[in-house]
Amino acid sequence: MGHKYHGNDSLAELIGDDFNLLQVMSRFGIALGFGDKSVDEVCRENNVDTDTFLAVCNFVSQGLKPSFDEYMSLHVESLLAYLRKSHTFYLDFLLPGIRHMFVEAVDCSTRNEIGFLILKFFDDYVAEIKSHQDYESDHFFTYVENLLKGVRPADVCLQHFEDDHVHLDHDKLIAQKMADLKNIIIRYSPSSANKDLLNDALMHLCRFEKDMDVHTRLEDTIFIPVVSMLESQVEVNDGESEALANETNEKDPLSQREKEIITCVVKGQTNKEIADTLCIAMHTVLTHRRNIAKKLDIHTPAGLVIYAIVHGIVKVEDIKDLQYN
Repeated sequence: MGHKYHGNDSLAELIGDDFNLLQVMSRFGIALGFGDKSVDEVCRENNVDTDTFLAVCNFVSQGLKPSFDEYMSLHVESLLAYLRKSHTFYLDFLLPGIRHMFVEAVDCSTRNEIGFLILKFFDDYVAEIKSHQDYESDHFFTYVENLLKGVRPADVCLQHFEDDHVHLDHDKLIAQKMADLKNIIIRYSPSSANKDLLNDALMHLCRFEKDMDVHTRLEDTIFIPVVSMLESQVEVNDGESEALANETNEKDPLSQREKEIITCVVKGQTNKEIADTLCIAMHTVLTHRRNIAKKLDIHTPAGLVIYAIVHGIVKVEDIKDLQYN
């Protein structure tokens, strides 16, 4: 599937096509007033990597994921800055603004039990969001910044952060608190509330929930795979990189896992199908494919077919019906 937005498109037309891209533009530090300039022109003027900007725009607007080759061109620094600015926007601007709307719409003092509960549930929800984002900023983002400096502790790897995320179950807890908050507002808001303000506050809250969902999926779908590629380039004496190396040598530069990846590629499987077949994560597939391309200096499926046949990884009859561009 081709991307909807490209570098030679007018940025003004992108925003007119999908106003959700205003938040993307803002989080990349791009201000309004760029006239009829193209995406590429505006990005160059603002020192923003065009490929990374477009990848985020196409994902936020259309849910389109980058291709394997496009993952290779994305900038970790740009994505990291984008995610940090997203956190700042949520915690310092958007959520405080929604809280103010609730206070204006409903008597939230202890005299009004329902109003008081609405504000309490909202504050609990924001506290959970802050806890999750503080963890990412203080630990995960700091780890990525160290990788960019060429520093990777032997006892830490990307998988640790993913495991911690699952163990802490932040996403589930946040979703539960949001569901409770919306349920109270919708079902039990006092009749004395300013209905227009309360409805507006609830609409802003629901938009924030949707924005957070896109934010989380962007981290999982784009940021983590790109960080995984970066991590594979930073040497460490043990841990994940040693496992990925899997005792390769000069005569046989590929590990057994890399040969399995090649077999799947030359059989025409997508990255997702490879991940499902081998029971590994998508970003692990991308890391292996990047390592294979670097080791062999082969960057197309057709090239891998020839390599695989010559070196006995696959047989001709196993792939004779496949076609490659």
